[in-house]
Amino acid sequence: MKKPIIVIKFGSASITAADGAVDEQIIVEIARQTAKLQEHYNIVLVSSGAVAAGKAFIPHYRGTLPERKAAAAIGNPLLVGIYATYFKPYKIALAQSLCERQHFANRDQFLQLKNTYETLWRNHIIPIANENDVVSNKELKFSDNDELATLIAVGFGAEKILFSTSVPGVLDAAGQVIREIPVIDKQTLSLARKEKSAVGLGGMTSKLNFARIANQLGIEAVIFSMRTEDAILKAVAGTTGTNCRAQPKKVSSRHKWMATGSLISGKVLVDKGALEALKKRRSLLAVGVTEVIGGFMTGEVFQIADEQGLVHAVAKSKIESAVIENTTDKKNIEIAHADDIVLL
Repeated sequence: MKKPIIVIKFGSASITAADGAVDEQIIVEIARQTAKLQEHYNIVLVSSGAVAAGKAFIPHYRGTLPERKAAAAIGNPLLVGIYATYFKPYKIALAQSLCERQHFANRDQFLQLKNTYETLWRNHIIPIANENDVVSNKELKFSDNDELATLIAVGFGAEKILFSTSVPGVLDAAGQVIREIPVIDKQTLSLARKEKSAVGLGGMTSKLNFARIANQLGIEAVIFSMRTEDAILKAVAGTTGTNCRAQPKKVSSRHKWMATGSLISGKVLVDKGALEALKKRRSLLAVGVTEVIGGFMTGEVFQIADEQGLVHAVAKSKIESAVIENTTDKKNIEIAHADDIVLL
């Protein structure tokens, strides 16, 4: 029987010590616990930490974009080498997978990635994915590794995605861990603290936003801390951290690609009436649009958000955004057909 897939993402803050260096005791635990899971799952590790591992080699490091790229180039082999050292006692080989955003936007390239991962799994090898920072540019870049992990989970049809972070889970107003979130909504997102760690790009808002996308596409997400005993094993079992529940609905492969793999060209803000129509599986009309942010051409994918900016759907456009902005009579202009809209 084919094994289910699990994606485990480790943020920089979750695998580094107070001085910013990689905490090898955490890597020891990742290896031990992942080895126990491998019998039952095909596993992808998505690990940040390359920049943190490499920046000490650059004198007077200031964090400029070229310095970050250089630090990543130094740190990636060092980081994978540390992982390999601690997986070796379990006779588990690792493979480095440096990904770029275009690998998911281009269907042929994604299928090559998928075939490579499946070959690795058949040979009991675990891929460690990270962004290819050395060549990535601002326009075609993952927002952070939370996005990369989510794209892999959705693209491969993972059962679960685990986000390891520096806190034990999503905290309520009193600072207590929320054990289960049935649906991630605006109220949930408002609980996320805005600050990021000193060594990472993402924060709790990022994790919740990508957990929300994963949930809507049928994947369970867990936000947890490696500082808990048997953290990964407990996260898989749902007994630690915050469990964000998958929504019980079927989504086609095409719609999954639109929601995650496609490159987003712009965003439209819509009123309450338009949102209600979308939820009833109706098309998006220009009359419901209150603002266009960025631009898109016919056939490109754009986000649909409420007037507070929360994204509710993605859609393939029937017209270019300039038509919406330059037309006064918008009542019957269809921006996107219902079949080309994916609710998130």
